[in-house]
Amino acid sequence: MSSHVGVLMGGWSAEREVSLTSGGACALALRDAGYRVSEIDVDGGLTERLAELKLDVAFNALHGRWGEDGCVQGLLELMALPYTHSGVRASAVAMHKPSSLEVFRAHGIPCAESCLTSADAVNLKDPMERPYVVKPPSEGSTFGVRIVQPGDNNQPIGADWHFGDEVLAERYIPGRELTVAVMDGRALGVTDIRTDDGFYDYDAKYSAGGSRPIVPAPIHEDIYAQAMDLSERAHKALGCRGVSRTDFRYDDTDGEPGQLYMLEINTQPGMTPTSLVPELAAYCDIDFTALVRWMVEDAGCAR
Repeated sequence: MSSHVGVLMGGWSAEREVSLTSGGACALALRDAGYRVSEIDVDGGLTERLAELKLDVAFNALHGRWGEDGCVQGLLELMALPYTHSGVRASAVAMHKPSSLEVFRAHGIPCAESCLTSADAVNLKDPMERPYVVKPPSEGSTFGVRIVQPGDNNQPIGADWHFGDEVLAERYIPGRELTVAVMDGRALGVTDIRTDDGFYDYDAKYSAGGSRPIVPAPIHEDIYAQAMDLSERAHKALGCRGVSRTDFRYDDTDGEPGQLYMLEINTQPGMTPTSLVPELAAYCDIDFTALVRWMVEDAGCAR
């Protein structure tokens, strides 16, 4: 057992609060597992802090930019400090949705029609027939995601958009939200995420009662098996390590079996005991403490 684990959390991305919640839960579980734990709220002095602590492993509980996009992974590689989750390349590609969609399509994984455009271009002319979705190309937790419906009079990209000029537009897929956890290359199960309005946005993800995850997902057995297989293939195609979570839209509006569309892979999924990945691990009889212990044991460099 590695004796001293540093839990990296917080940071300065839009997902700071989510990361603090994940990191605190992981730190508590790691102490229960017998590790000596240092909780590190990441800032510009991270390099000096890591050198001072003399850690055996860095447990990466950061979310969003700088913590999930290959930046902190590159720093940890340079310091030869073993760390959890995916490495530099997989993290960078997964975080940039247009790049990951290219990889998925190249491996025969079905994705919704999409295009990378600009805020000005979207406001000037619809990039595709409505309804469609606009989202930042490199954010998580559904920050900035909007559904542009027929008849909407407001501009798709409003004054409250603070995510840069690039915009990813995707065809809106009706139906359900599904997610699959992959651990060590093996899919654990499929969750059906129910919300009141069918949109799994930030409030639905993090507000009490905002969503109702159902495990295992009550869907057609062929779709269940396909979701498991596609998640494993996507995890491998991007070169992910440790734990990842793959999100899908499942269009069963014309009846089963319907059609699956992959949205994205999360290389740093939420990590509280009630988050989606730990819930799927628990479904496989892996409790939260055992899950974070395995992640520390799986840590490494050159990932």
